[in-house]
Amino acid sequence: MSAPSDADAPADGADEADGAWAWHYDGVTALRRRVRLVVAGDHLQLDEDGVRGEALPLARLVPGHADTGRVSYGLRDRPGWRIDLTPPVPAALERRLPRPTRYGGWVERLGLWRAAGVFAVIAVLTVLVVLRTPALLARLVPANVERQLGEAMIGDFGRRGCRDTAGRAALATLAARIDPDDPTLEVDVVKLPMVNAVTLPGGRIVVFDGLLQAAASPDEVAGVIGHEIGHVRHRDVMESLLRQFGLSMLLGGLEGHVGNYTNALLATAYSRDAEAKADDYAITALRDAKVSPLPTAAFFDRLGRGGTGKAERMMAYVATHPVSADRARRFRASIVRGTAYTPALDAAEWQALKGICRGDTDTIDWRF
Repeated sequence: MSAPSDADAPADGADEADGAWAWHYDGVTALRRRVRLVVAGDHLQLDEDGVRGEALPLARLVPGHADTGRVSYGLRDRPGWRIDLTPPVPAALERRLPRPTRYGGWVERLGLWRAAGVFAVIAVLTVLVVLRTPALLARLVPANVERQLGEAMIGDFGRRGCRDTAGRAALATLAARIDPDDPTLEVDVVKLPMVNAVTLPGGRIVVFDGLLQAAASPDEVAGVIGHEIGHVRHRDVMESLLRQFGLSMLLGGLEGHVGNYTNALLATAYSRDAEAKADDYAITALRDAKVSPLPTAAFFDRLGRGGTGKAERMMAYVATHPVSADRARRFRASIVRGTAYTPALDAAEWQALKGICRGDTDTIDWRF
């Protein structure tokens, strides 16, 4: 294309300083055209070969990236339409055109490391919100919704629990001894050799037969059940589920199967604060029931040492209920001198409870 001639003069009302040469793609053909850009008022006019072209509102221009060495603009509602200007663009024209964008935007202006710091702070704050909010939301979940969730999660896991009649009666006696005021509380035993007990939504407590066999007395089991009841009372299970859900959504790895929720729940330890509050509840429950807290302290001592010849089984409880020497000390320190403590169950009831899975041959294949 030859140098601009008199025919390239800007349109009436336009300033020659507002003009510049550019390449134009109309988005319809593959041809590239050399045009003269002229700003007239709030419109941009494209003149080609001295012929006055279409006047387009400046507001319809969409700035492109300036990183390619060219200043590009598209046109809203016209896919493929583009004009490319080679810098430097005349200052008078540049002032009238939308500011071109650069790859990276504010990140590039701020700097990589500063931007990384900003993102890190935002990420930490987001995680803190996700971790803290469930404590408030858990109290807002209706009891019937929580019960339905517990029913869905327990499935065959609870329905195939141990059903020896005498053992069930002893278990009911023990639960009523620790928490006599809540008939909706459900405690089950399943035939699994792991030393563990878990709480599910809706007041469902599941004790593994391995824990009964590892316990030295019914008072130890009473302390464990009291601890699990504490989690029920404080809605710790719903809080844990909501936190797990929130973090999973945050990290983008959540699946919708209820079994996966249960698996995540059983594999995730409660917070230290939740464990301490559940211990406080158990200590109070044992005191009110006139059951000595010393056996529970001894149980925690054994857990802390990994047990005697049962380290693998004992560690199942440690994995979901972090054990420390301080927890045993707290139970030991809660003894009230002069109190006439009585066993949680008599000898016959204790033997019946330990035999609650007698005759049950099914062992749930539950993967932790």
